[in-house]
Amino acid sequence: MPGGRLVYGLGADADGFNPVKDSFTPQSYAMAGTIIETLTAIDGKDQWRPMLAESITPEQNSTQWRIKLRPGIKFSTGEPLTAEVVKANLDAQKQSPLTSGVLAPVIGTEALDELTVQVHLDQPWASFPNALSSQVGMIIPKSSLAAPEQASRRPVGTGPYVFANHIPDNRFIVRKNPSYWQKGKPYLNQIEFRILPDFQTRSQTLEAGGITAMMTQRDTDIVKFGKLAEQGQYKMYRVKGMAVPELYFPLNTSKAPLDDLRVRQALAHALDRNAIIKTLRSGLTKPADGPWSPDSKWYVPGGYPAFDLAKAKALVAEYEREKGPIRFELLSIPDQSSTQNAELAQDMWAKAGIEVTIQRAEQADLVARALTGNYHAIVSSQFTRPDPDGEYQWMHSRFIQPAGSLSLNMSRIDDPQLSAALEQGRRSSDEATRKKAYATVQQRLRATLPYIFVDHLSTTAVITKANVKGLAQSPLPDGSTTV
Repeated sequence: MPGGRLVYGLGADADGFNPVKDSFTPQSYAMAGTIIETLTAIDGKDQWRPMLAESITPEQNSTQWRIKLRPGIKFSTGEPLTAEVVKANLDAQKQSPLTSGVLAPVIGTEALDELTVQVHLDQPWASFPNALSSQVGMIIPKSSLAAPEQASRRPVGTGPYVFANHIPDNRFIVRKNPSYWQKGKPYLNQIEFRILPDFQTRSQTLEAGGITAMMTQRDTDIVKFGKLAEQGQYKMYRVKGMAVPELYFPLNTSKAPLDDLRVRQALAHALDRNAIIKTLRSGLTKPADGPWSPDSKWYVPGGYPAFDLAKAKALVAEYEREKGPIRFELLSIPDQSSTQNAELAQDMWAKAGIEVTIQRAEQADLVARALTGNYHAIVSSQFTRPDPDGEYQWMHSRFIQPAGSLSLNMSRIDDPQLSAALEQGRRSSDEATRKKAYATVQQRLRATLPYIFVDHLSTTAVITKANVKGLAQSPLPDGSTTV
């Protein structure tokens, strides 16, 4: 029987719920995604599928795309989903300082009829529909576009749930949308997202029955609840594939001392990824040497600096003879996982003679500093898009702006070979050509080191009470499923 209430524990609150103006984190997607839907979705095989769109068709060698919307969809306010609404959303995303880079090739949109939008590009973009499964593809009504601050606090969408209440840093509550366009959904009457930053508090609250599900990245939770799940007391869903975020340290390559490749090489050689995995992951993950894991079809091995403390010390000594001591600040959000990663890296780098000061910042402040270049290094996780083109704006030189201005290329790495490979991967629809391009991307990242990679966070999991059902797969409108 439909009904019931799910209380879901998360580690952090969202910065806001307006996809046009707010930075979306995994927590933002978890909460706002119950209300606001995207034009496309990603299935269990990392392929895009139509969602609010009924079809998305390339034209003119993928320099134009025709979006056909499903008929009869309405927002929870009763406003209809039309081509004019989608056009207004895409235009707003294109104008937003936060998201405009994602839609850089878009030069115009037009509503051809009530349900059809034509998107015009200045170059071929073969994987364009993948982008519409992310923040830029989230569609809100014109009333929300006209009131952006209100939309940040009280999200409105076409989704299975509607906004009920939000107490910042405490809880976010949604209730069933009685007029949802997909018949028979949703199952639950209400979902409450409870903000519990402390890992131990979150797991203890689950055990005590205060919450019915939680997301965790703590290795000890995976080990403990994994055993209990085998006994039938809980259920555990491990995040796998391209959805697994990368733990890495973005470096500001435009700011001394990290503008010197020798310093970045020293950091890579001094960081013992296996020791981090053993100490903080209970051996559950594998070392990363780039944005894509070995189980991805895009992955190529080779060229990443191996752990070599002696080599790191030699590079530090060489730099110091010319320019003096190496000192910089490492930014971290104030949660347990990020802090532990920062402190262990700090200790490893100290052994190579590098002095690192850890500075904690709230998520919104950290993102703002990253985008404006007001940082040296950051503890971060990223690289979750199902198609490598989804990472284009984070690495391409066209998205570098002077310090103080928003730069989606937060590392500010300016490498012509890297940018050319990203272009080739975006423009081509031939998989072999694209694989070659993204092999070059990985090689250039290992050579220039704008990021120090650690591991793929396959410790990320959702743990639920045994009676919670339906989280393993979610049916999409075309019959495929997400995982």
